[in-house]
Amino acid sequence: MAKTVKLTAPLTDQDVLQLNIGDTVLVSGVIYTARDAAHKRLVDLLAKGEPLPMDLAGQIMYYVGPSPAPPGRVIGAAGPTTSYRMDSYAPILIKLGLKAMIGKGKRGAAVIEAMKAHKAVYLGATGGAGALISQRIKAAEVIAFPELGPEAVHRLEVEDFPTMVINDCQGRDLYEQGVREYRRTIAR
Repeated sequence: MAKTVKLTAPLTDQDVLQLNIGDTVLVSGVIYTARDAAHKRLVDLLAKGEPLPMDLAGQIMYYVGPSPAPPGRVIGAAGPTTSYRMDSYAPILIKLGLKAMIGKGKRGAAVIEAMKAHKAVYLGATGGAGALISQRIKAAEVIAFPELGPEAVHRLEVEDFPTMVINDCQGRDLYEQGVREYRRTIAR
């Protein structure tokens, strides 16, 4: 049965091992943003033996390119981007200790295997709700690659940021479960 869990980043193995597909997770603490251009740069830094702009151990990466902050706000709309664009980079970052990723859409088999092997989860955020989601972001600053504009790496402080577990540490997939349940329902 799905439950609601409040977690504060950085996360531990115990934090993510308690999560099952369908659970609602309200995230607080510091999370980082990166999309495909930033992911490529992070992996390129690693390939050169250079340090990353943040320690990934226990961290959460949000796949978002936020819009500029309107007057009186810390950030503009901050809705999730399609996660599969990061799939070629995600296993490398998960191996370095990344504990959760937030985005939308399915993940590839290599990402799911890396999550199982290194105790990480994939959390879904509601696409199309970027303005609403951004209200849960309390502070934002660019920490790397400012020339990428909205795709720069940001450090966000969030409070009760709403997500749902799509892939858990056991390799289960909420999307696949939903399709199976639908097929069972229409077969009856």
